[in-house]
Amino acid sequence: MVTMEQVETTVAEKVWVRLSADDKDAVAAARRHWKANFPAATEELSEDDLYYYLPVTLTLRLGDEFHAETVIFALGDGPLITLEPARKLAPLDRFAQRLASSPDIAKSGKDAMRAILRAMNLASDQVVEAVSISLESMNDDILRLTGGRDEKGREIGVSDVYETMQRLNEVEELIARVQESQLDLARCARYLKTEVGTRDTESRAEIENLQADIQGVKEHATFEHEKARYLQQSVMTSLGVKQNQIVKVFTIITAVFLPPTLVATFYGMNFAVMPELSWRWGFTVTIAMTLAAALLPLIYIRRKGWLR
Repeated sequence: MVTMEQVETTVAEKVWVRLSADDKDAVAAARRHWKANFPAATEELSEDDLYYYLPVTLTLRLGDEFHAETVIFALGDGPLITLEPARKLAPLDRFAQRLASSPDIAKSGKDAMRAILRAMNLASDQVVEAVSISLESMNDDILRLTGGRDEKGREIGVSDVYETMQRLNEVEELIARVQESQLDLARCARYLKTEVGTRDTESRAEIENLQADIQGVKEHATFEHEKARYLQQSVMTSLGVKQNQIVKVFTIITAVFLPPTLVATFYGMNFAVMPELSWRWGFTVTIAMTLAAALLPLIYIRRKGWLR
C-alpha cells in the first residue's frame, strides 16, 4: 500500500513524477498529494484548476513489432506527472536514466516535459525510418508485380498481389498512427510553450526548436505515407492492366472463332436442299470460307493495333 507520506518522500523534490496505470494505489496517493485527477478516457484532452491533461499515443518499435501506447501528461506549475501504461516505454526510461545521472538537465516540470517530448519525437522518427527501409525492401517485389511475371516467367495473378498489398496496407496504417502521434506531440508542445510564458526566452526558443523537429518528422511520415499510397496505386494499376489484357485476349478469341462457329451452325442445319453438298469442291469451298471468316476479323484487329 502506497501512502501519501511515501509519495512525499520519494517525489517531493523531483521535477517528474512517474505513475503506472496498473498501480492504483500510487495513482490514488498522487491524486491526494498532487491533486492530479487524470481523466478516465485516455484519448481526451482535459484540464482543471491545476493541470492540463495531455494524452499522447505513441507508436513504438519492440523488436519486429510495433505497438501504440498512450501516456497522459499532467502539466502544471509543479513537477510534471505522467500516467504511463503497464508496459515500460523506452523513451521515458532513457530520459529517467539521464535525469538520475544528471539532475541539472531538467530544473522544472516543464523542462522535463520538453525533454520527454523530444525523446518521443525521436522514437517516432525511428519508426518512420523503419517504415522507409521496409518500403525500400519491397521495391523488388513491386517491380516484379508491375512487370507482370514472376521468377518462373508465369503471369502474375491476384494471389501473387495479395501478400504485397497486405504489407503495404500494414505500412500505411503504421504511418497513419505515427502521423496521429505527431499531432499529439505538436499539441503538447503548443501547451508547453503557452505555459512557459514570454519571459523565459531560452525555454521558448528550445520549445520552438522542438516544434520544428516534430513538424519535420511529421513531414517525413507524410512523405512515406504518400510513397506507400503511390506503390499501392502502382500495384493496383498494374493488376488492372493485366486483367484488361486477359479480357482483351478472350474478346479477340471470341471475335476470331465466332464467324467460323456461325458457318458451322449453318451446315449443321437439316435443310432438304443444300446445293453445295453436291458440288465436287463443296467441302474445300466450305473450309476456305470458314478460314476466311476467322482470318478477316483477326486481320482487322491486327491493323487496329488491338493485339499490342
